Amino acid sequence: MLKVLKNRFEQGCKTSSYPKSKVELPPRYRGIPKINKDASSDIVAECVAACPQDAIDADSKMINLGRCVFCGTCERISKGDFITFTGDFELSVSEKEHLITDGNLASLADHSKQHFKKLFGRSLQLRQVSAAGCNACEADLNVLATPFFDLARFGINFVASPRHADGLVVTGPISRNMKTALLQTYEAIPDPKVVIAVGSCSISGGPFRGSPEITEGLDTLIPVDLFIPGCPPHPMTNLHALLTYFK
Repeated sequence: MLKVLKNRFEQGCKTSSYPKSKVELPPRYRGIPKINKDASSDIVAECVAACPQDAIDADSKMINLGRCVFCGTCERISKGDFITFTGDFELSVSEKEHLITDGNLASLADHSKQHFKKLFGRSLQLRQVSAAGCNACEADLNVLATPFFDLARFGINFVASPRHADGLVVTGPISRNMKTALLQTYEAIPDPKVVIAVGSCSISGGPFRGSPEITEGLDTLIPVDLFIPGCPPHPMTNLHALLTYFK
């Protein structure tokens, strides 16, 4: 026991101080993109043609973060003259249309539903469903339980049974084979409940968009209260979304 206490004392506290202090992610991280509206039409057209997700609109010069997989192709092609990805990981929204942006995202806190904060502000239990996900989004949700993020210190936990949950967290493109199980899980969660779409697959179908085997957007099946874009979203993005929306 003394060795354990000595080891803990020597290691110190490993938990992140976020949100009390700001967190800087590595330079290679791609967060909220900033768009130069004055970029030449030729560069814009080249980026639109190269985008694997059809996430860029040439006319409005906007990007759909719900489709974007943050591959950085547009930034490389334009050499930053059209699109530049910043290190800002706070890119979640509560209205899907706000995912179509030039980099100026609507404030998540301003659009959060206040009655959810009143109901779940001190305790939020979530049931996660991987609806044919690749395990990337799932892995970055799992790490929220590690000592560095320690999601439970905020009163937010993932539970095994939907009967014990306040909300549903969905990852993956929602395949035809998972659709029934997902809807049954949703129905099993008692009202009032919240629904969170995590990752481009659950928001728009992601790389599988257009396939008859998947559902192109969780919101086409059930009401969605929180959209967390990314492929996968960084754990800090998930943490910021949960704390801002519910706390």
